[in-house]
Amino acid sequence: MNTTSASLLQRLRDPAEQPAWERFVKLYTPLLLGWAHRAGLTGQDAADLVQDVFVVLVRKLPLFEYDRGKGFRAWLRTITLNKWRDRVRQQAIRPAAADPAQFDDLAEPSGDDPFSEGEYRRQLLRAALEMLRPEFQETTWRAFLEHGLAGRSAQEVAAELKMKPGAVYAAKFRVLARLRAEMAELVDTDLGESSPLA
Repeated sequence: MNTTSASLLQRLRDPAEQPAWERFVKLYTPLLLGWAHRAGLTGQDAADLVQDVFVVLVRKLPLFEYDRGKGFRAWLRTITLNKWRDRVRQQAIRPAAADPAQFDDLAEPSGDDPFSEGEYRRQLLRAALEMLRPEFQETTWRAFLEHGLAGRSAQEVAAELKMKPGAVYAAKFRVLARLRAEMAELVDTDLGESSPLA
């Protein structure tokens, strides 16, 4: 895995940077599909919308200037909303079947929006964890899940996995360190004190 200090976004500025693009697609496809489903699209229509968004991103990301005040997530939502509106116009979907209000709440999330900043981060964390899973031995991963995520005591997990408590702490630290390195390259993402993994 590439451990360069350059951010994922910086690497995406080069359309030829295949590993960065593959990683980006793995991390963001679930989020974009979720937005498409919330907008009333299903199956192939949802997948086509996600594909349309990635086509725009390949073209626009080399020119994109990141501004933390505006945020990448808001820009991504805008692109997704615009591509959704294009699809509605092109397919001449009746207004009743394609109510813009279904998507408008995604553009400006409220506190109870399942695709708020918190949900956005959780989606990326889940995708990143899934990508990192093959890098660790089964015992290390289980110790991390049980102690790091489920919050069980290191002593309890150690007894169950036939490990020493220090090895459970070390497993949690190793996975979290790798996750932090992975997430440090993601836009608008920080594993700070408010993180579910902090």
